[in-house]
Amino acid sequence: MADLVERLVPDDLQLLFRRVVPPTVVIRPQGGGRRRAGDHEALAAIIFVATSGCTWRQMPPVFGPAWPTVYRRFAQWSRDRVWAKLYRVVLNELGARGELDRSRCAIDSVSLRAAKRGPLTGPNPTDRGKLGSKIHLICDRNGLPLPLGISGANMHDSQGLEPLVRGIPPIRSRRGPRRRRPTKLHADKGYDYDHLRRWLRRRGIRHRIGRKGVESSQRLGRHRWVVERTASWLAGCRRLHRRYERKPEHFLAFVGIAATLIGHRRLATLLTA
Repeated sequence: MADLVERLVPDDLQLLFRRVVPPTVVIRPQGGGRRRAGDHEALAAIIFVATSGCTWRQMPPVFGPAWPTVYRRFAQWSRDRVWAKLYRVVLNELGARGELDRSRCAIDSVSLRAAKRGPLTGPNPTDRGKLGSKIHLICDRNGLPLPLGISGANMHDSQGLEPLVRGIPPIRSRRGPRRRRPTKLHADKGYDYDHLRRWLRRRGIRHRIGRKGVESSQRLGRHRWVVERTASWLAGCRRLHRRYERKPEHFLAFVGIAATLIGHRRLATLLTA
């Protein structure tokens, strides 16, 4: 069991997690009581659920805590925005090492079917109107996701551009102040609106947005393929193959976990180099 926990949550990821997880006050009844399950084992079980795509009830007992305990810990950490804070820490570590390149960012979205009704779901026009959700993201030149958001599948991609750009966090850099704004943003024809171009120009962001009926998608694809590769990286967390969560904060939590694993893989490569 220890080998599985260590493989899912290496020591360096565990140290980063401790920086953001809120302290837990344990009040034991008189006469003792059962020992509280460790955060390390609970985190490994949550990552196993995210990467394997299994349900909470299918979680193997090798981690120690039972699945209701792991689910309660996941729900509490989601309410405390632990996953967003953890990914911010990973981004800051990468930015301090000069691994974030905002010179050429790209924006896109990924649609997936929803198994249950709930907030931020809607009929997917590209899936015969079946219920679904979207993951919106902007990635840097190397494919690291910066902001991520979710919506119903019936929301147009163009409506996600402004909130995503505003949501780019201030990230540490190797030298100089923290940066938020990308130098240039690439987008496909779904974002082909003049008011979006004007909005980007007012913020000093150069743009390259495909024009409907004017140019081929292949030329723009020379730079946009990076965000499509990042979308496939997110799908490496099988829990994101379909939205099983009724609560949007739980679905967003799995998106944050997937992004954290992408960033941590890059960080682990640097630490072992």
